Amino acid sequence: MLYYLFSELGLAGETFARLSDYVTVRSAVSFIVALLCATIIGRHIINRLQLAQMGEIVRNLGLDGQTKKQGTPTMGGIIIIFSILIPTLLFGNLTNVYMLLMVIATIWLGALGFADDYLKIKRHNKDGMAGRYKIVGQIGIGLIVGLTMMLSPSVTIRDNTAALVATEQNIYVENITEGRDMKVSQTTIPFVKNNNLDYSWFTSWIGNADVAQTAGWILFVVVVICVVTATSNGANLTDGIDGLATGVSAIIGVALLIMAYLGSNIIYSTYLNIMYIPGSEELVVYMAAFIGALIGFLWYNAFPAQVFMGDTGSLTLGGIIAVFAILIRKELLLPLLCGVFFIEDLSVIIQTAWFKRTKKTRGEGQRVFKMAPIHHHFQKTAVPGANVLWNRPANGMHEAKITIRFWIISILLASLTFITLKIR
Repeated sequence: MLYYLFSELGLAGETFARLSDYVTVRSAVSFIVALLCATIIGRHIINRLQLAQMGEIVRNLGLDGQTKKQGTPTMGGIIIIFSILIPTLLFGNLTNVYMLLMVIATIWLGALGFADDYLKIKRHNKDGMAGRYKIVGQIGIGLIVGLTMMLSPSVTIRDNTAALVATEQNIYVENITEGRDMKVSQTTIPFVKNNNLDYSWFTSWIGNADVAQTAGWILFVVVVICVVTATSNGANLTDGIDGLATGVSAIIGVALLIMAYLGSNIIYSTYLNIMYIPGSEELVVYMAAFIGALIGFLWYNAFPAQVFMGDTGSLTLGGIIAVFAILIRKELLLPLLCGVFFIEDLSVIIQTAWFKRTKKTRGEGQRVFKMAPIHHHFQKTAVPGANVLWNRPANGMHEAKITIRFWIISILLASLTFITLKIR
């Protein structure tokens, strides 16, 4: 909205209007507006949720302080979603295909999580939407994103090539970003000289180049669906204690914003020898709003939480992170960058698989962790003689300490993600 208005005013030479052409300015304003929306509008939404008795339903799992959370307003993800969309619609270029995909993904996943939360409150238990329906919804947005990237002529990249440049002193290698846009299914991978992998490499055995390229795009769409589903569910599992998913997502968002900014700038991408993605600069405006919304929401979600994001927020956060990484061709970096999410996912898978296996072979199921997801393992006090493979630490940690430590781990993982791109 305001983006188009400022663009028109820019024709008249107005200083403020000209500033709207700069992504950095619009991103900074977007961040501030999102943060203010989350803190100011958030208070009103929390009050509304309390009046509507949209309280959290807590199962007694024997965790310290757990019963005190009963009745705390949930579905606070609405605050995050509105705080992202308002500045995005005001300061973003809505004709940009990348921005449109992020807006669609936000609304789609927000609606999916909202339906899940609504069913939980309506039924007065923790059994919301059936898991298969949530998976179908996640597959749906994965298909939309993957097929749009496959078919849209606006989704292209420019690769870096190496050239020998001779001077009077010596001959050195210089990276040059080619002027032509390429419609290829390339992505970024670590530990490789040029950091790029084309999915059609896996289908090159087909022989026909055009068919192999199409098959590579199909493989890319499958990867997109898997990434969106895994990351969205990982964020959902991480949202178990006050401020955990919010803070981890904000840290990941900062890393993705830096990647998007560098990859959307032809000078920086050429200098750093990374993939240049024309038109992706609008994603920086979106991610700035995402980070601002999370920091504002953390004002109320930090321990002791005044509101929980619910599935409305957690499913949306994970999906946004996945789709954003896919659009900037960094989806294969997510296992490291979103390591906390995937450890949470893995802990549940290991717990379930080991329990079923030992119950079948020994007649009595054994647990690997005191409780899964793994953040509850550290929160729960060990029970002497319990049939648990890893029964330490003996004393449960306070949830605020677990949250801060997981944030520190996320910062470390984000740093390692950048380092892997330079180790070749």
